[in-house]
Amino acid sequence: MLIVLGGLPGTGKTTLARLLAARLGAVHLRVDTIEQALVRSGLARHPVGPAGYVVGYALAGDHLRQGLTVIAESVNPLCVTRDAWREAAVRAGVPVVEMEVCCSDPVEHRQRVTSRSADIANLPLPDWRQIVEREYEPWDREHIVVDTAGQTPAESLESLLRAATFPAADSH
Repeated sequence: MLIVLGGLPGTGKTTLARLLAARLGAVHLRVDTIEQALVRSGLARHPVGPAGYVVGYALAGDHLRQGLTVIAESVNPLCVTRDAWREAAVRAGVPVVEMEVCCSDPVEHRQRVTSRSADIANLPLPDWRQIVEREYEPWDREHIVVDTAGQTPAESLESLLRAATFPAADSH
């Protein structure tokens, strides 16, 4: 199964993806990690553009064809990126669950953004203005929305688990 987690920076995507990966025994594929590796290689500079996503789609496909559950985590701001994740699942012959992580409380969201630090060396984090002004197309199909406002990460994970059915950790 491919689980696609998208949403603006600072909404809790990485935290949820890590918790969900641990719960399911899944591969956590993080586009930020891929993009920063491309920058460290000298082949790209920030903003990386589509390269990180393209590498992510390929890695997801490889893992899915090995029978692994993959959690693909990225901002996923455009319909074209969402379609490409779906296509990776179709090519691998596995189901896909699409989830948008949001923080509906702008005060809490801004506090998260301004107080966090990068967990990937030299990864530039966007500031609040960049997040608010970022191009982010509305989702044009059914998907699960997980609102992390006013919740602990564990509570957000439970909300996510209630909203979708996932394979057991030992079934991949």
